[in-house]
Amino acid sequence: MANLQLPFHVNLQDRVALITGGGGVLCSVMARALAACGARVAVADLKQEAAETVASLIRQEGGTALAVACDVLQPDSLAAANETVKRQLGPIDILINGAGGNHPKGTTTFEHLRPEDLQAAQKEVVTFYDLDPRGVEFVFNLNFLGTLLPTQAFTREMAAKGRGVIINISSMNAFRPLTKIPAYSAAKAAVSNFTQWLAVHFSKVGIRVNAIAPGFFVTEQNRSLLLQPDGTWTPRARTILAHTPMGRFGEPCDLIGTLLWLVSDEAAGFVTGVVVPVDGGFAAFSGV
Repeated sequence: MANLQLPFHVNLQDRVALITGGGGVLCSVMARALAACGARVAVADLKQEAAETVASLIRQEGGTALAVACDVLQPDSLAAANETVKRQLGPIDILINGAGGNHPKGTTTFEHLRPEDLQAAQKEVVTFYDLDPRGVEFVFNLNFLGTLLPTQAFTREMAAKGRGVIINISSMNAFRPLTKIPAYSAAKAAVSNFTQWLAVHFSKVGIRVNAIAPGFFVTEQNRSLLLQPDGTWTPRARTILAHTPMGRFGEPCDLIGTLLWLVSDEAAGFVTGVVVPVDGGFAAFSGV
C-alpha cells in the first residue's frame, strides 16, 4: 500500500474506532487515517486475513490496531466482535459502517429495456423482469442491514456515555441511480435516508451520525467494470469520466479530509444528518 499523507490532523487520542469492511481499498485507508490521528482502531472484515493485513500495516506505521473477523449480517458475530474490541481496545467511540457492495444477480445486462428483449428469452440477457429476488435481497441486506445491525451492536456504550460518532458510507447512486444496478442504487439510497433518521434518533444521547457518498473510485469490486485487460478504460468508465467535471476517478486519499472533519467533535460538533458527496462534481453535473 502507498504511504499515507494526511491533509491535516485531528485529535483522536483516547478514542476507539471500528470500521467494517476495513480490509477493502477505501476503508483500509480510512482505518489508517484514524490510527494516524491517534485512535485505537479495530479493523473489522468478513475475512480475518484481510483485516489482519490492514491492522499489521497500521502497527508498522506506529498506530494501534486490532483485526476482527465479523459478519455484518449476523448479530451473534457482531456481538462477539464488540466484546473482543471492548476487552482489547476499550468501548467504541467511532463507528465507520464501510461494509457493502453489489452483486451480479441484482444487475441488468443493458442500460435500457429494448423492445426485442421482450420478444424472446435469452439466457445471457438479464432484463428488469429477470432480476433474481434473492440477488436483490442480498444486495439490499448487505448495504442496509449491514449498516443497521452493526449500529445496533457497536453503539450502545456510546449512547450510555453520551458521546459518539457514526459515519455511514453511501454512494453517488443514492443521489442519481446508475443504470444497470437498481438493487445497489436502492440500497444506498436507503443508507442515506437511514443516516438522517439515525441522526435525529440519536440526537438526545450525544451521537452524531453522518455519511460520506464517494463518487467513482477504482476498487477490487469494480475494477473489471472500469478497466479492460490491457489497462485501458471500458466504455462505462469513459462515460463516468465524461460526467465527472474534474475528469478523473477518485483516489482513496481523497476521502480522508471529509472523514477526519466528520469524526472530529471540535471540527464538526454541530454537524449531524448530512450526506457529503466526494465525487469530483459528478452530482452537480447534468450531462449538458
